[in-house]
Amino acid sequence: MQETKDLEFKESVTNSFLKTVSAYANNTGGRVLFGINDAGKIVGLDDPKQTCLDIENKINDSIIPQPDYSLKINEPDATVELTVFPGRSKPYLYRSKAYKRNDTATIPVDTLGLSRLVLEGQNLSFEQLPASKQDLSFTVLENRLTAKLALQSFTTDTLKTLGLLDETGTYNNAAELLADENGFPGIDIAVFGDTINLIKQRKTLEHASVLTEIDSALELFEAQYCYEEIKGMERIRKEPIPLEAFREAITNAIVHRTWDVPAHIRISMFDDRVEVASPGGLPASMTVDEYLSDMLSVRRNRILAEVFLRLGLIEAFGTGIMRIRDTYKDSIKKPRFQVSDNAIVVTLPLLMDNPGLEGDDLTVFELLSEVHPQSTSALAAKVTFSRSKLLRILKKLVETGLATVEGAGRGQKYRLLR
Repeated sequence: MQETKDLEFKESVTNSFLKTVSAYANNTGGRVLFGINDAGKIVGLDDPKQTCLDIENKINDSIIPQPDYSLKINEPDATVELTVFPGRSKPYLYRSKAYKRNDTATIPVDTLGLSRLVLEGQNLSFEQLPASKQDLSFTVLENRLTAKLALQSFTTDTLKTLGLLDETGTYNNAAELLADENGFPGIDIAVFGDTINLIKQRKTLEHASVLTEIDSALELFEAQYCYEEIKGMERIRKEPIPLEAFREAITNAIVHRTWDVPAHIRISMFDDRVEVASPGGLPASMTVDEYLSDMLSVRRNRILAEVFLRLGLIEAFGTGIMRIRDTYKDSIKKPRFQVSDNAIVVTLPLLMDNPGLEGDDLTVFELLSEVHPQSTSALAAKVTFSRSKLLRILKKLVETGLATVEGAGRGQKYRLLR
């Protein structure tokens, strides 16, 4: 048995467990098992009943406000299980500090984290707070709603219905994000050459409606990746990276990011892929598995999401992952989704048809890139079979015209042919 983010071991009762109680109550809950050492070995307690009283007294005397919890004695091994439930009156403080879990460690919450806990305890979100600017105009939003919903008029009642204006006539942060001008960070786009040190183009989209920023990002994407191929008398549109996948990635980055951090959404455009990185990880109550399964249990920016839903920019349910994956259903190269505490990165590779390969041949083919040649040693580090088999597969790919070899000797590298 090992400690996890929501499970901690304590050999005996010391005040250090109170930090963990604060962390669990401030997040999604967790358990502390007393009578088990750090290695996960059961050592037992001399008096489990007295231990329960000690735990109860320490929590009631030290954690403000008092969290919800339960205690259970496990008679066979003389251990005590403390279960702390997610709190509704956040932040929960121990000695005037709020705590959180970082993997298996318990650490103090920073200033930004504390402000988020305060809002959560008031059942508020950042987008609901009054906007820093109140002289807002909504020409872009009005035009979009009129075109989509055939509105007859765009009035203050419209803004109230959308949740952007309260009864006192005050705009919130969601309203400022959708306004023609705003003071929030936007989208930073970089078009790279052969390496990350070579930037061919750089553009920052900011201080405009998020709807305008999305349009501008889509225009740059189309200029970079989309083209027309003439076959006979017909023009055929080509999208080596699906426009719909990129639209979904950037739209969801806008809707689901944290807006209380001064960081841009970052779009990195390479010859063989696009990366969309949005600030902020998942909402506290959402797991990585739920995100990857497209099960959106909570919306971080509910007001903004509702407006995007009315405009047909997002679906009612989900995080957009299924729609992105669907655009790659016939490609052997698939999109990747990376989740950390501070960011979510969506990587969209070039579409690639399966040339009829299978097994280890397909594995090697998928490892090769059309843009970045790789050495045999680099490829060997990524496969589980022998180097001699790898060389046979590479030779076969070259002979069938699927790959090419560049250089000679130790400098020899392999690259996919377009």
